[in-house]
Amino acid sequence: MCHVIVTCRSMLWTLLSIVVAFAELIAFMSADWLIGTAKSSSNADTDNRTGGSQQPYHPTLGIYARCTRISHIHHSNRDTLCGPYAENFNEIASGFWQATAIFLAVGIFILCTVAFISVFTMCVQSIMKKSIFNVCGLLQGIAGLFLILGLILYPAGWGSQKAINYCGHYASAYKLGECSLGWAFYTAIGGTVLTFICAVFSAQAEIATSSDKVQEEIEEGKNLICLL
Repeated sequence: MCHVIVTCRSMLWTLLSIVVAFAELIAFMSADWLIGTAKSSSNADTDNRTGGSQQPYHPTLGIYARCTRISHIHHSNRDTLCGPYAENFNEIASGFWQATAIFLAVGIFILCTVAFISVFTMCVQSIMKKSIFNVCGLLQGIAGLFLILGLILYPAGWGSQKAINYCGHYASAYKLGECSLGWAFYTAIGGTVLTFICAVFSAQAEIATSSDKVQEEIEEGKNLICLL
């Protein structure tokens, strides 16, 4: 018989697992890993005719995507265009970034799998006589290692020609040059830290759902067990 067991610690672990997976996925897909040097619009003639001013902007560069500003020939307004600069995996700017993409993709896939499974931990507490929380915690720890490897390799790609175009000639491996780090990089780091916190906290979720109080309520014949 399926017993629905809900505790504060198990629900918190589930929510954190989902948040971490989404945070890492959004960071990976974002173009805001590097914020390039300020550039002014190339459409200066249009600015002069319309009385507008040249406002500098900062192009951004991600692992496989970028954001830049395009100017309309017959209009003074400008649009920011974001999208992948690499049409396929081999066109990613650096071999280090290709490795980063692989490690992050594997880690994120594991995190998304755990996030999906975590939704069902209220009803299913074991897999092949193994605690589902312990199994998921182990997977989250493995995912965290993949994420760390990806984040360590990422700065090595700052010496690629693509990064130099955005960050100036002083940019090199592990040296930003004139660029600054964007929110996506910090989100990826924060998500990695939270991944290990989730891995450790999964043990607390296991303890909460297998406590003596839970067992007592199961013996009383209750199918829905909610402990705060």
